[in-house]
Amino acid sequence: MANQAESPRILAIHAHPDDIEIQCAGTLARLKSLGCHITIATMTAGDCGSAEMGPVEIANVRRAEAKKAADMLGADYMCLEFRDLSIMIDQDSRQRVTEAVRKARPDIVITAPPVDYMSDHEMTSRLVRDACFGASAPNYTTHQFQPAPPTEKIPHLYYVDPIEGCDYFGNPIEPQFIIDISKTFDLKIKMLACHESQRAWLRKQHGLDEYLDGTERWSAARGKIIGAAYGEAFVQHCGHPYPSSNLLQQLLEK
Repeated sequence: MANQAESPRILAIHAHPDDIEIQCAGTLARLKSLGCHITIATMTAGDCGSAEMGPVEIANVRRAEAKKAADMLGADYMCLEFRDLSIMIDQDSRQRVTEAVRKARPDIVITAPPVDYMSDHEMTSRLVRDACFGASAPNYTTHQFQPAPPTEKIPHLYYVDPIEGCDYFGNPIEPQFIIDISKTFDLKIKMLACHESQRAWLRKQHGLDEYLDGTERWSAARGKIIGAAYGEAFVQHCGHPYPSSNLLQQLLEK
């Protein structure tokens, strides 16, 4: 963990390549400008994200797109190599995610919301929550290749907005706080645009052809709540024994 003289280390971990860019890249850019070390992790390589390419081919494409976006931010990138639509709550998965937390050694973790439109997002949220809890337990072994040592403490844990700010019944989920990303929104969109393979996929699978425009509209809607051009919303996990001081908001509202 970072000491008081160092900038906090950040781990942003979500299910698929492009989830981070859609939901919190503007905030990550602001944290980077403060000198924070950023690690972006995806649970999968997006192997189901194409109607034309096979799983190995599209996964290779999407890993490269995710790395390109992370490079624009000056962030590290890792993929945990789960398969799309196959993220499950079990011991192997929990160990794999705990190892990622230990390797990143974050002070702040940002992840998927507990309730969202698809199982991969919700399973990621639960696994990351468990990993943040278990990463500092010396007797919890991950049985992964070249395991990292346990962390010193449980990191601050935050959940991003669910897609369109709603649960799967269409009911709005109110954020705890919103970060102004007006100055970093252009970089957010450029990072999202790195995921070129997803435009054709979303058009075919979801009937959407507004990948960037939709992100801009939602960022503007969240920003409007706080009187900003663009915003990203968060909820902090404050249950026992997770840290309850809002380090993320404190860092960005100095």
